[in-house]
Amino acid sequence: MKELPLFKVDCEYGYNQEHFKDIRMKQGGCGAVVACDVSIYLARFYGLGELYPFDAQRPVTEKEYVAFSKLMKPYLSPRATGIDTVEIWIDGYGRYLQDRGIDSVDLDGLHGDCSYELFKHAVTAQIDMGMLVPYLNLRHKSPDLKNFVWHWFWLAGYEEFAQETMVKVVSYGTFRWFSLKELWDTGYSRKGGLVLVTIDDKHINTVIPE
Repeated sequence: MKELPLFKVDCEYGYNQEHFKDIRMKQGGCGAVVACDVSIYLARFYGLGELYPFDAQRPVTEKEYVAFSKLMKPYLSPRATGIDTVEIWIDGYGRYLQDRGIDSVDLDGLHGDCSYELFKHAVTAQIDMGMLVPYLNLRHKSPDLKNFVWHWFWLAGYEEFAQETMVKVVSYGTFRWFSLKELWDTGYSRKGGLVLVTIDDKHINTVIPE
């Protein structure tokens, strides 16, 4: 079992987009929220303070988070079709990294139409090295995932059992555990995917979370 450290925005894990007063962000701001969460995580646990305009080592308030989201919105703004590919997210967040002067973070996409074995290896390898995993889910056959369709969230842990690997999904200000295979097996030919975040070791200023 491996779980990553989480951070709270006031009393919730990450930020719940349903709290936004900006209606576009409330309805379609999940991609920007994940980018904000990734930035806070990298600032807090990897010393990349340039990515967050406030003190990442202090508790994150909703007021600060909303202000931060307004900075992120131009890079990953809600749109009619949604941020519906990993490439769109990587392009937007990559521009944010560039504008913050960060060249030590690499972003690579893995489409969900790969084999489950490759998908699982990518997820567990990222979490094993202390990195959260941005995740795009499009349509899904399971009613258990009805609140996670056409949605960005992130993975913060996994636990392996004899016949199953469960992953910790962070979204809507909380977390839930889902079967990774169920997440991957959407029942549709067009799938979302993962963003694999890696950092040049020479640029890490703090200890990678264990």
